[in-house]
Amino acid sequence: MRVLVAEDEDMIRDVIADILETHGHEVMQAESGERALQLCAEAAPELLFTDIRLGGSLSGWDVAIQCREANPGIPVIYATGYNQAVPRPVSGSIMLQKPFSLERLLEAMKSLTRK
Repeated sequence: MRVLVAEDEDMIRDVIADILETHGHEVMQAESGERALQLCAEAAPELLFTDIRLGGSLSGWDVAIQCREANPGIPVIYATGYNQAVPRPVSGSIMLQKPFSLERLLEAMKSLTRK
């Protein structure tokens, strides 16, 4: 599965990418919302993993909504370390509270991509 990981913290993004690649997924990495939208348009990911607070002017909420315009129905996993995030999820999404376990991430992916 081709997964777009949008996370502004390099170490977190790298760890998530490594985990997903180890489990056989193709991973595209974006350090900002703007870059995530570029990759979404260019490569049509099959799943979007996005932090809520990203560097740049776009939030993870914005990325999911705009990515859905080009790729309707793409499953979305949101991640946040903040309890005060006011949810604006798209349908077909799951919210993970940081820190989350590897098992929880893989479980969320599996539940969103079951056909």
